[in-house]
Amino acid sequence: MRSNTVKALASIAALLGITAGTLSASGTAVAATPERHQSVVSGPAAVTEVENLGLNTSQAKRVQSYLRYYAGVYSGAIDGLLGTETIKALQRFLRSAGYYSGAVDGIAGAGTRAGFAAWANQLPMD
Repeated sequence: MRSNTVKALASIAALLGITAGTLSASGTAVAATPERHQSVVSGPAAVTEVENLGLNTSQAKRVQSYLRYYAGVYSGAIDGLLGTETIKALQRFLRSAGYYSGAVDGIAGAGTRAGFAAWANQLPMD
């Protein structure tokens, strides 16, 4: 029984040593794991972020439809996902309507959010 306990403890100690990279007695039996480097993509190749400004998918589709059919500033998909292209269209629309004065950059920052809220607040109730 003692032999099994000692073997189990030795196995656990060896496993912990290998995991931590501190098993110095292993010699050349354990090869070093090569480092892996992750590439960070920035700029135009970055993944498009979706920012629905607190809207559900149905509401976001209405905004996209409004921007396409009434405002004429959006030509993307009516998918309910307010990505960079939709946010840029929204910024162009809000700027032309006097609710936004920032850059048309596709980033839903504080100015975009405030302009969108001000515009939405003046819409008639259903």
